[in-house]
Amino acid sequence: MPKKCIPRTISGPRGAQAVIYARVSSKEQEKEGFSIPAQLKLLKEYAAAQGFSVAQEYVDVETAKQTGRAAFGEMIAYLKTHPAVRVLLVEKTDRLYRNLKDWVTVDELEVEIHFPREGVVLSRDSRSSEKFMHGITRC
Repeated sequence: MPKKCIPRTISGPRGAQAVIYARVSSKEQEKEGFSIPAQLKLLKEYAAAQGFSVAQEYVDVETAKQTGRAAFGEMIAYLKTHPAVRVLLVEKTDRLYRNLKDWVTVDELEVEIHFPREGVVLSRDSRSSEKFMHGITRC
């Protein structure tokens, strides 16, 4: 019998600021039900339930296999220049990164990443092995 993944809920201080990132690989994928509006709805509801205020939202409609996504780059720049914003909300891992360079870029920001669909929260308090395995299995 497979193990059941039990979602962890870690909420930051009430009112902590977060950014939301949503992505689909193509217009066709969006038409097939991987909708940006559905991701944004889930992430906004999660933010409200966790007590986060949403500072910015970023949306890409392009593949994550290659580096250079426009909104992803804007989000990284925003997080670098706004040290008070240390929470990143993304539906699930493959919406955020699918290449090693992007994973390293996000990891270096030392933000707390919430993947509500997967029930996973990665933070600087996560064990290195947990972050490493998460990156290896997702990229």
